[in-house]
Amino acid sequence: MPQRTVAVAALLGLHARPATLFVQAAKETGLSVTIAHEGREPVAATSVLQVMAMGVRHGQEVTVACPDGDGAEAALDRLCEVLATDPDSVSG
Repeated sequence: MPQRTVAVAALLGLHARPATLFVQAAKETGLSVTIAHEGREPVAATSVLQVMAMGVRHGQEVTVACPDGDGAEAALDRLCEVLATDPDSVSG
């Protein structure tokens, strides 16, 4: 099962907005994606409530995984990109 570890860039962690953006991206993959934090059991990356309940703060690392198959590596790349970007930052 391919997986990646990435630090969460959102300054307020995986609160409502970044969690929702991540969950939307996970749903778009069409894959059974999971996300885990600090050695805890993985949760469904398609559930905003489960993702927010993890309590991940800015800079903490999470592990994103999905089953082997077509598009798995590209899906992980995209999901890690979402997590590594602070959606609340203002770009000028």
